[in-house]
Amino acid sequence: MAIENPFVFGKAAEGAYFTDRTEDAKRLHANLTHGINTILISPRRWGKTSLVKKVIGEIDRPDITPVFIDIFQCKSEYEFYHAFASAIIKQTSSRLEEWVETAKSFLTNISPKFSFGPDPMNDFSLSFEWNPKEDTGADILQLPERLAQKKKTHLVVCLDEFQQIADFDDSLKFQKKLRSVWQHQQNVTYCMFGSKKHLMENIFNDKSKPFYKFGDLMFLKKIPTEEWVPFICSKFQESGKSISERQASTICEVTENLSSYVQHLAWVVWYKADKVVTDNDVKEAIDDLLEQNKVFFQREVEQLSERQLNFLRTLADGVTSGFSRKEIIRKYRLESSANVQAVKKALLKKDLIDVDGQRISFNDSLFKQWLKRQTYYD
Repeated sequence: MAIENPFVFGKAAEGAYFTDRTEDAKRLHANLTHGINTILISPRRWGKTSLVKKVIGEIDRPDITPVFIDIFQCKSEYEFYHAFASAIIKQTSSRLEEWVETAKSFLTNISPKFSFGPDPMNDFSLSFEWNPKEDTGADILQLPERLAQKKKTHLVVCLDEFQQIADFDDSLKFQKKLRSVWQHQQNVTYCMFGSKKHLMENIFNDKSKPFYKFGDLMFLKKIPTEEWVPFICSKFQESGKSISERQASTICEVTENLSSYVQHLAWVVWYKADKVVTDNDVKEAIDDLLEQNKVFFQREVEQLSERQLNFLRTLADGVTSGFSRKEIIRKYRLESSANVQAVKKALLKKDLIDVDGQRISFNDSLFKQWLKRQTYYD
């Protein structure tokens, strides 16, 4: 019987693939089981989705029903309502008849239309028709509360990629509508998180925005190397292979401890190695991972202005502050202090960098590694 690779990437790390975040998990579990709305904020690839799925998967209480909704594909208010209502209906019941009954009973201003695939219990979609003049959106937003009351349960509604609502037409008006309905619900707790830190902060950490102080803000930190190393070593050992702590540390160093990249690089190293990992296995795995992402990085560079690219080269070269110093501006061709500020703002909006006080860093550690290997200056 073939031994499976003990690492996972490209999807949420669940079960045995999940590591650490003990304190974060405790806090999130306490919040969601005690009715405290929670917002998770961190840059991409830090493991927010994995953390949420782990926590709601461990809520073993008959009086609590978790619902998970990914709104990444939602480009409008209508598409949000569609995804929201469909997930609420489907995940609060296991019976086909109840889905139909729920839609007809609680969405009175809507003509719900169901379509089913070969496996109706899993292949299910719901579409709506309504008069835009009616306040149908509020009915859909009230659906979790009304269902929770009927079923005598408490719903925990988790919304992944929540920052998407910032791109909707008249987003501020939509945010006000969500807040005005959700803040009065007594039987529903919301957990919102997303992959674009600056947008999430703009929605939840701005005093002028509707969602300010809507819930507990959890700013996730990276899982430290001292937690990753024993996890990586133990996974190799459990699968009949061995890797040294130094080599496991190298995996963390190259990926800068970004959860999805740590798992991905460890996966490639495991695949390449025989019984014992060599330094060459690690080197080749790094090369392979950069090569796999080369086309995406090149596409990213093509969309940057010369000054934006120069700024990223500066950052990749190890400069994390003091970008307005004359010698830095001259060496990396940043032109002026004013340009530096404009470029920083643009790269933050593109979600390529993260700003923490005076310190600036890459959001994508592999993109940084790839840029470092390019030759630009004499």
